[in-house]
Amino acid sequence: MNAGHRRAVGLVLVAIVLAVGCTLAGRWQWGRHVTVDAEIATVEANYHAPAVPIESVLPHLDTPLTDAQVWTRVSLTGHYLASGTVLLRNRPVDSESAFHVLVPFQEDASDGAGPVLVVDRGWIPLSTTQESPSAAPAPPTGRVTITVHLRQQEPLSTRSAPPGQVQTIAIRQVLDAGGIAPSVTAYDVFGGLDTETPAPAVPITALPAPSTDPGSHLSYAFQWWTFAIGALVGFGRMALREARGEGPGSGGRPAPAPRRVPASVARRGPSAEDVEDALIDAQLGP
Repeated sequence: MNAGHRRAVGLVLVAIVLAVGCTLAGRWQWGRHVTVDAEIATVEANYHAPAVPIESVLPHLDTPLTDAQVWTRVSLTGHYLASGTVLLRNRPVDSESAFHVLVPFQEDASDGAGPVLVVDRGWIPLSTTQESPSAAPAPPTGRVTITVHLRQQEPLSTRSAPPGQVQTIAIRQVLDAGGIAPSVTAYDVFGGLDTETPAPAVPITALPAPSTDPGSHLSYAFQWWTFAIGALVGFGRMALREARGEGPGSGGRPAPAPRRVPASVARRGPSAEDVEDALIDAQLGP
């Protein structure tokens, strides 16, 4: 194998590696597009739907909330456990640093106190002077009817947080941070507040609606796949030129073959004009 062929093989390998990498990147972007598209469909189906009793969605405390049920609007009546208010750290809202305000809500039950649902009531701006739950507007007192959008709880966090604060909405961590007794039963989900009746004395800034922007994942996927095709075509052409000995590493195109003089012209000898010019040059010479 000569040098040109070796360079051609190297270019083909580079083309394959680039094409595979671009294809995988495009597949990842396509997967993100499919996931986001499904999330948007769930939001559009559930977010503005009429509220239903929470028991119709979660008949048991340990009933899992499926992906298709996320953002479902449910209603329940009970009272807030305001003393168990907790702040959720590091959750910017519309690019503004903020704390989410998490308050346990205990549902009424015929046989006494019912289960607790952690409610994300809204948010307050991040403050360097007040980072305690007392900085949040208080929820309404007494018997309250609320509607919330159901959300799946988040994974437990191993990061520490100041007293009265949490890093994630993991139900048991939130209740523990709020001083709620472990014996109190709770739903394994939380709710984003939609409405509460009666209204609180001091309103809290509501959470924004979930985004339905699909982003640029689909266009990025096609861009990566275009790059994959371009790598195969571009490096493939370069490899073909090297294999033919026409590449830059081969010293350019091969020199053209010398022009062959016909035999009849070679046998003819010098013409009369050539002989005359030679005689004149001899006479003028020294």
